[in-house]
Amino acid sequence: MNPDLDKLQPYPFQKLAALFRAVTANPAYRPISLSIGEPKHATPQFIKDALLAGLDGLANYPTTAGSDALRGTIAHWLAERYDIPAPAPHTQVLPVNGSREALFAFAQTVIDRSKNSPVVVCPNPFYQIYEGAAFLAGATPYFLNTLPEDHFALNFSQLPEEVWQRTQLIYVCSPGNPSGSVMALDEWKSLFEMSDRYGFVIASDECYSEIYFGSDKPLGALQAAQQLGRSDYKNLVMFSSLSKRSNVPGMRSGFVAGDAKVIAKFALYRTYHGSAMNPAIQAASIAAWNDEGHVIENRHLYAEKFARVVAILEPVLPVVMPDAGFYLWVRTPIQDTAFAQALYRDYNVTVLPGSYLARSAQGVNPGENFVRLALVANTAETVEAAQRIAEFFAASRTYG
Repeated sequence: MNPDLDKLQPYPFQKLAALFRAVTANPAYRPISLSIGEPKHATPQFIKDALLAGLDGLANYPTTAGSDALRGTIAHWLAERYDIPAPAPHTQVLPVNGSREALFAFAQTVIDRSKNSPVVVCPNPFYQIYEGAAFLAGATPYFLNTLPEDHFALNFSQLPEEVWQRTQLIYVCSPGNPSGSVMALDEWKSLFEMSDRYGFVIASDECYSEIYFGSDKPLGALQAAQQLGRSDYKNLVMFSSLSKRSNVPGMRSGFVAGDAKVIAKFALYRTYHGSAMNPAIQAASIAAWNDEGHVIENRHLYAEKFARVVAILEPVLPVVMPDAGFYLWVRTPIQDTAFAQALYRDYNVTVLPGSYLARSAQGVNPGENFVRLALVANTAETVEAAQRIAEFFAASRTYG
């Protein structure tokens, strides 16, 4: 067996299940989960219709590159969304089966095992796929703590020069999971300069980009590159998905876009990996990327939930509205695991301890004493959960 499999840690939700085995949830309350970032809003009917209309495509093997129509649709969406020249559909865009599998597979393409002790840099807290991808590509993950006092920005000074010299890939997430922070242009400028200096590839995870509040759209990686005169997107690939934008997590549909040279290698890897997108999914994806009305409505639903939940929790917990995304990253008055366990025991609400989303690095686990609340359920259920959290906090001086 591959010995690198032994380096993989249990997924956060496995840890959460183990934590809850020690207690029994209060049966007086129906269970409400705010722990998993799975969109719960209804899938638009027109996407379902397009999926059904595309079923004849099941009679053919799909190509790894996807259809001309899908790649062209994605290129057009990128141009409209980010106000950039449309990427070349055949060389700078590649459909993928959701961002998760692509983020994992990307490390297998990028990492050169022949070089001494390759490194993958990740934000911390982070999406655990980044770490697993690093290990199974034969690399060592190093973590940059994203902290409230830095406004959750990347602080490159945390890692020594010898680590940066071995770095081949960096994962960034903007809007961030779990903080919801959006990388600013000056942060991108610093990252591009680091990439030029050390030669590493940037994987920009942007799966939360279409859930934002107000009129300011989150800045994207390709957009930042264009604004900084990097029209070739050198060593830059962004990852996007329909799961959150269009409420279709089960479709497993997304894309990568950016540096044509890197994408050509990734396409070669995927040809052998057997990861071509189902033709019916391609048809439904074209319909989804071509429509913004349902995305606007989706944002309205999240905005309503956030406004109501923040109003309930602000008096008792230090709640801060994120720039984007559907998480609240909340500091707890006691240990995050104890907070989550007691909330589950007393009020049957599930939240995710922040320490489960992070690793100890530079002498600190930046997720400790935080919990992540995923505001993904319907408004009534989410508001009820917030009311229970407020009651829980007020019920005992231990938590207040």
